[in-house]
Amino acid sequence: MRPTPLRSLAPFAVGLMILSPLRGGDRVTGRAFATRSEVAAQHGMACTSQALVTQIALDVLKQGGSAVDAAIAADAALGLMEPTGSGMGGDLYAIVWDAKTKKLHGLNGSGRSPKSLTLDHFKKLGLKHIPPQGPLPVSVPGCVDGWFELHRKFGKLPMAQVLAPAIRYAKEGFPVSELIAYYWGRSVPVLGKYPGFLETFTVDGKRGPVSGEVFRNPRLAKTLELLARDGRDAFYKGEIARKIDAYMKANGGFLSYEDLAAHHSDWVEPVSVNYRGYDVWELPPNGQGIAALQMLNILEGYDFSKIPFGSPQHVHLFTEAKKLAFEDRAKFYADAAFMKVPLSWLLSKDYAAQRRALIGDRASRRLEAGHPPLKEGDTVYLTTADGEGNMVSLIQSNYRGMGSGMTPGDLGFCLQDRGELFNLEEGNANTYAPGKRPFHTIIPGFITRDGQPFLSYGVMGGEFQPIGHVQIVMDLIDFGMNAQEAGDAPRMSHDGSPEPTGEKGKLPGTIQLESGFPYETVRELMNRGHGVGWMFGGYGGYQAIRWDPRQKVYFGASESRKDGQAAGY
Repeated sequence: MRPTPLRSLAPFAVGLMILSPLRGGDRVTGRAFATRSEVAAQHGMACTSQALVTQIALDVLKQGGSAVDAAIAADAALGLMEPTGSGMGGDLYAIVWDAKTKKLHGLNGSGRSPKSLTLDHFKKLGLKHIPPQGPLPVSVPGCVDGWFELHRKFGKLPMAQVLAPAIRYAKEGFPVSELIAYYWGRSVPVLGKYPGFLETFTVDGKRGPVSGEVFRNPRLAKTLELLARDGRDAFYKGEIARKIDAYMKANGGFLSYEDLAAHHSDWVEPVSVNYRGYDVWELPPNGQGIAALQMLNILEGYDFSKIPFGSPQHVHLFTEAKKLAFEDRAKFYADAAFMKVPLSWLLSKDYAAQRRALIGDRASRRLEAGHPPLKEGDTVYLTTADGEGNMVSLIQSNYRGMGSGMTPGDLGFCLQDRGELFNLEEGNANTYAPGKRPFHTIIPGFITRDGQPFLSYGVMGGEFQPIGHVQIVMDLIDFGMNAQEAGDAPRMSHDGSPEPTGEKGKLPGTIQLESGFPYETVRELMNRGHGVGWMFGGYGGYQAIRWDPRQKVYFGASESRKDGQAAGY
């Protein structure tokens, strides 16, 4: 579900927000805000947003599976155990470190819009934006093809063995964890009006499961069994595709058998910038990962050894860099098959210097995207590593929580609403077109140093993700935190920038600060012209694996904002 920003705060409310909450348990090592130490292991590591899923990934590694096998097993189980953010009705992206070739591989597993749905149809309906639920925002689900592409290239175990744990849990049931139960309960009243949803995702046809309640999804178990037996074509050209096609036709949808049959994932080259000796890697658009790289390029021009964490100057510079990068994000980020994205220019140090020069001491109120030389949702992120040195950074989502609400037949999953992220104004990079990939929020991240892996990481949470990526990088490199501390540190966000979907934005916008930032910082930010507030649950969910090449040890991290676990062996 998307977080709800609270933008209008009376002065006394701000003061109340900053009052330090009661804390439990003082730690004798590390930062005071850290919830635990990093988890260290030599042979394998898994970090996911659900503890049972982490154990599944570890079991697969112990059976001789690769990091990719463990990641697929984990993602399949998350579609069952955390359907509030994932499922095979959604899309997938991954970055894989291959230890043999010492090379990063990127996979874009996002789907395209239906060929039969046109921009004129939206105009006839009088829509200015694509709705978040129902048949109109549904695009081809790319998750399953992403699994099989990853497995074809890097898998070791048979796919039936990889999917077996998710199948068993779907049949026998699992106890729902606390945060997932909360979001599940919020989704049912919104999505329950769509055919198949209540039958699939409720306990009694009326409500979602509560924390600790055992939930089963036998429909999903049968679908997974079909995939384990017949492979990816069962989803895109076989029984599953035909059921999706019939369901959509019966319910006013446009996604067809032909759209599914034509789908394919793409292996892409990750892109990077160097930040103080570390190479930070993202995937190119249609995702928003390069916004993190643009922000880092701008922020590299400041000496944060002299700017304390959480200080007014830290928050101010970070926010101004975000504003600049998000202007470009709104203008240029789109499906590269439809729009030539000026990547090398956007990621150049020279362009970063031009943009950095626009940052002053006060909050900027009017900005534009650069000019090329040529004229809540919710999500799951997981990372795995195996004994051979392979690492996987994988992110997967239905977009807004559980997706569109469209829950085909007896298949056990909900279709995504990623198509909501198109722009319906003509002439923009991200303008809707048939067979086009929408702008995407989900981004996996990776950091290397001197040609070796340093960190596989991600931060869930809609448009917050690049903002979260940059904070993790800065926490590690600029502020000397370990991987767990970087995830537990208080975070900031900002709204008010323009969007790729056509919203114009309104600067200076609002900086949202988690509890943990001092009142002195809030006061000085206000003096500089920033709006300051908070939001409920919009600061992402982080997992990471750090590799220490000297000790040859993995260090895992899973933050306390989610129900996750980092574990190794």
